[in-house]
This record gives sequence, C-alpha cells and structure tokens, in this order.
Amino acid sequence: MQNCILLFKNKSKYALTIFLLYHANIFAQSTTGITNKPDTSYTTHSAYSSEKKKYPNIEIAGEFHSKSVKEKKNITYCKIGERKLLIDAFYPSSKQKLVYAAVIIIHGGGWRSGNRSQHYPLAQRLANLGYACFTPEYRLSTEALYPAAVHDLKAALRWVKKNAKEYNVDTTKIAVLGFSSGGELAAFLGTTGDDPSFEGNTCDLPHSSNVQAIVDLDGILSFIHPESGEGDDSKKTSASTYWFGYAKKDNPQLLQDASPLTHVGKHTPPTLFINSSVERMHAGRNDFMKVLKENNIYTDVKTFAHAPHSFPLFHPWFEPTIKYIDQFLKKIFRAKKMN
Repeated sequence: MQNCILLFKNKSKYALTIFLLYHANIFAQSTTGITNKPDTSYTTHSAYSSEKKKYPNIEIAGEFHSKSVKEKKNITYCKIGERKLLIDAFYPSSKQKLVYAAVIIIHGGGWRSGNRSQHYPLAQRLANLGYACFTPEYRLSTEALYPAAVHDLKAALRWVKKNAKEYNVDTTKIAVLGFSSGGELAAFLGTTGDDPSFEGNTCDLPHSSNVQAIVDLDGILSFIHPESGEGDDSKKTSASTYWFGYAKKDNPQLLQDASPLTHVGKHTPPTLFINSSVERMHAGRNDFMKVLKENNIYTDVKTFAHAPHSFPLFHPWFEPTIKYIDQFLKKIFRAKKMN
C-alpha cells in the first residue's frame, strides 16, 4: 500500500493504475457466494429439529387439501435466459362469479436458502378462506446477487395481474406477504411499487407492480439500523453479505437503498407485522410504523411472546397467524362480484 501511495505521488500512469486497482479490489463486489447449487440448510424440517429442543410441543403445520381450493403448480412466470422462474397458484374453486383479493407469499431463508413449498400450508389455508394465493420462487444469492430477487418478485406481481382473469383476482386488492428475508422482500416490494429503479427489464413490464397491502412475518426493515444484526461478519459471512456481495462497512449506501425503511412514505400501503420474540428480526419496525402513522396509513403489529423466529411454520402459532392475516386483509379488502 505504501509503495502504491509513493508511486502515486510521483504521478506516474503506472502508479495511478495500481492505486485504482488496489482500491477497486478492496471494495469490489464479491461473487464467492454464487455457487449455482441450491443451499438446503434452511428447511421446515431443519428448523423443526432446531426449535424442538427449546419448544418440545411444536408440530409442523402440514398441507391442507380441500375441494374448495384449486391448485396449479410449477407454472413459469418469467424466463431469464434459459432460467425458468416458477410460481404456484392456490385459489377458490367456487362457481360464484367473484373476484378475490390476491396474496403473494414469499419464502424466507436468508435470501440464500428456503423454498416456496414451505408456505403451501399457508397458501392453502388462506385460499380456503377466499384469497387467491401465489407462491413464487426467486433467484437466491447462490445464483444471483441483489437486486435479482427484487426484479424476479416484481415480475411475479406483474404476472399475477396479467393472468388475473384466469385466477379470479381483483387487481385492485393485492397483498404481498413474506416470512423472514421474504418479509423484508415483501416490505421492499410494497414500498417501491412501480419505481423504475427496481422493476428490472424482463417479463410483463406493461403491468404495474403496485400492491395494496403488506404482511411482514418477522422480516427486518433495515440492514443498517442499530437493531439489525445483518452485515456482522465477525464470526461468519452474514446472509446479507452473501446477497449484496458487500459487507455492510464496505457499501453502507447500497444496504440503505435496499432497506424498506428507506422507502416507506405516504404511498406505502397498510402494513401488518406479525413477530416472534426474536428482537433482531424486527429491526426498523417501529420507525417504519411511525412513518405510516404520520401519514395516516393503517398499521398494526401482533407479537407472539416466547415464539421462535420460524413460528409461521409450526403449531401452536400457525393458526393464530392465519387468523391475524385474515382479520387484517378483511379490514383492507372485501370480495366483490365480477362485472
């Protein structure tokens, strides 16, 4: 480093080149986390094995099948080159001519692991209550860095609107719901609707990515908030560092731009938070809610005392979670007859 500085002081072109390359290397975006292999470290069963030690009475919330719910799985909603992005649909099979509020459900797993099938039970139960539910996959940090996941999920939102008639969706009543990192993504989508900076350039661009409600299940609202543990690489590479390709200290502006709290404002839709007792998973929530209240936008928080972070996957918290979501959406939406 000292040699580079000395050469730079001598104003040689060689010195300037070395100096710039040195600093570019320090702050270059890392792609070491891109393995192009699925990370299966976070599954419902791995979470169960982990939480069972502290919560011996928990049970995995299983799938729910009903004649009143139609299911279509593995639908391609967008193609990125040869990569097909898949989505599943769970929607009421009623013969009545109704359109339904839609719920896009985003899985968690630290932007790196997890799978959309983890929330099939949630989608099935909500569909049985009269919602058209969709579980999209998106590119994780093993495959592509931020903002690829954001672009994918906005494309999923646009696909739902494009195909609204097939699934009886009311395009004026769409909620985006997510768990953990999926909750952060849901809040980010909800606060950046139709912002060209985050739309990407693929799939169904004529359609809007605006949503009318946000449900955040234990997803952080800011990466740089004092309450956030993301970006701490002192013991191991953090999930957000893999996703961004930068440690927090190396590119704080990027992490701030990627935080829902940065974008919350008068156009943010009503938002429900359902939280565990793990405080760091709520980073920035109170500040987010404060902005909503200042703008007279409805918001609420439901907290399960002594619940683990993965509470939406397990009984006894699964049923109350369904209840809170349904109550919130009923307050925001109502089914109406088709024209």
